[in-house]
Amino acid sequence: MARDDAVAAVQNVLARLGKRSGLSPDRLRSTEIDARPLLTLPVVRHNAELRDRAAADVAVQVVRALARQLPPTQRIIADTVLNLEMLRQPDADTDGTAVDLDRLYGEDLGARRDYLVAHWDLVHRAQHTSPDHDAPTVRSLRTRLERTTFTDLATLLIDRPAYDFAPGGDRLDQRVPPARLGAVTVIGDAVIDQIYRVQTPPQPDTAVRGTAEDTPGGKALNRAIAAARLGLEVRLLCAVGDDDAGRRVLTWLRRYDVDVSLVKVVPDAPTPVTALIIAPGQPPAVIACRPDRTSLTAEDVLAPARRDGIATADAVLMSFEQPAAVVEQVLASIGELAEPPPLIVHAGPPLREPQRLYPYLQAVDYLVGTEAELRALLPGVDADITDIVQYLRTFGTGTVCVMESTGCHVRSADLDLLIPPYSPIPAGSPRAHAAFSAALAYRLLRRERRRPAEPGDFRFAAAAMVASQLLDVPGALSPLDRIDQILTIASEEH
Repeated sequence: MARDDAVAAVQNVLARLGKRSGLSPDRLRSTEIDARPLLTLPVVRHNAELRDRAAADVAVQVVRALARQLPPTQRIIADTVLNLEMLRQPDADTDGTAVDLDRLYGEDLGARRDYLVAHWDLVHRAQHTSPDHDAPTVRSLRTRLERTTFTDLATLLIDRPAYDFAPGGDRLDQRVPPARLGAVTVIGDAVIDQIYRVQTPPQPDTAVRGTAEDTPGGKALNRAIAAARLGLEVRLLCAVGDDDAGRRVLTWLRRYDVDVSLVKVVPDAPTPVTALIIAPGQPPAVIACRPDRTSLTAEDVLAPARRDGIATADAVLMSFEQPAAVVEQVLASIGELAEPPPLIVHAGPPLREPQRLYPYLQAVDYLVGTEAELRALLPGVDADITDIVQYLRTFGTGTVCVMESTGCHVRSADLDLLIPPYSPIPAGSPRAHAAFSAALAYRLLRRERRRPAEPGDFRFAAAAMVASQLLDVPGALSPLDRIDQILTIASEEH
């Protein structure tokens, strides 16, 4: 069965099982609904065999565990409609919120929907999160939000064939990837990149031949995936639309085991699109198409779950993609923490009023960007890049990394380190600078907390930029092996 057909089949089973009393082992054993698309899923069979139990007995736990990985509002919809009773589980903490669990988890689906819509904010608070949007009508919940939720949940069920239950609960552990080294929260954009490759950029009234492709992208998404491929536990804080493109982005992130529970899904809004025109030896020309509605707000950053996602991170990676108020709020929030996590900021894209950030740059441990991006932080200042770096450091920024091709120049109170390019491969791909930030975070998390990066860490991060250009070649090494190989070759040449 084609993957899209399999998702549709599981989605249909979930939607039908939600009716009346919801999903339960007894319902699965007695229902007239053909539940085989759910019961024969590899993740269900795997856990049934592992525990020597029937598929119907473990399916509810599998669904509940994977529903926990949905964005907060979708998680709550799945919990209510399927009657998963998450707030009755042993690990639930309702924080004293007066949710009527007998009504939220009643026998009749219509009554459950009515209660959820009428107590939308209350139910979200009980699960320590904030709604992505105002309370829907029962009709929009039934016809649109539930369909999207079940499609995304079906996708998770299909894409997680090798997950096991953690001992003593119904949360899932993934046993396939290496042990995670630390938690990283990434803040910025997840978009659809439309990439046009040409030999020479088109001039007015001319046409050129080229190739086109589209793929999930964005500075934050690329950093999140790069960090996850290095074995880090990654959470992404961004906004996408409630459309096919947004669902594609979320599916892409889950494929790399990026936690999307902090993602804001904006109803009736398109997911941002970025068009890139790439020509050899030239920086990409970029057209950013981001509706104002499909953005985070400062209030989103202050929501309890997202605030905790930043405060409890072992490192935070951020760019300037989101509105200035959001960037400002993140910097202010981190600056107020007693023990802030290391903060790596990419100084792009240029901000309209960068002066707003000057009071908060002392929260930035590592400021990364090209010479043009760093100059854009000091509009009107015509100075040598060395002076630009010094000016930025006077605002309190710890270390400034000036990127050039696959090399960089690192300046801090203790370092003046020039790393020449490791390779003639131009770092024009959006993944290159993402790989640098992710690799630097990886090295920081191998050190004692708050211990500053050393020259070897920056050399490792620069080598990651080259590795990022090679990782999609068939048979390529893992990211860490590829980076180590580049470093070994570089050491032999010097």
